[in-house]
Amino acid sequence: MNFLETKLKGVYIANTKFLSDNRGAFARLFCKQELAPLLGRREIVQVNFSLTESYGAIRGIHFQYPPHSEMKLVRCVKGRVWDVVVDLRAGSPTFLEWHAEELSPDNAKMIVIPEGCAHGFQTLDAGSELLYLHTNYYTPDAEGGLAYDDPLLNISWPLPITDVSVRDRGHSQLTNHFPGIKV
Repeated sequence: MNFLETKLKGVYIANTKFLSDNRGAFARLFCKQELAPLLGRREIVQVNFSLTESYGAIRGIHFQYPPHSEMKLVRCVKGRVWDVVVDLRAGSPTFLEWHAEELSPDNAKMIVIPEGCAHGFQTLDAGSELLYLHTNYYTPDAEGGLAYDDPLLNISWPLPITDVSVRDRGHSQLTNHFPGIKV
């Protein structure tokens, strides 16, 4: 794996090398040793999977409040998604900025999302599947979310939005999370 830093400090794209021959392909999707420079002393404690059936659907934008914040490593294993990370780290030079990356099995990218950032995605293909590796356990009472259509974020979703869960439609605007912020 090699790592490319994005404009958001601590958010990386891990490029994976696929080995192909007449039988198909092989890739190492996780290697603690190769990821050690990014993981530091963190351990992967939970692995989650999501399947989103509809084209243009949005999931997110999710995060966990401290002390339950988590680093996430996200990889698309089927289909294609437009993956978005939002920097929620007060004092960060990129506070409230976002970065998006297309993830697919074909491009073999994995996005590394540090603690203090929120995550969401839009499906570019129906039936897209994601694999998430987490450094902290899911804690329902620490769950947070941002409105996918918050004007302060002004995320440019690439497709018309076809589906958003009731839960994700109910996430509040940034002004409710960070009083004093002006739109």
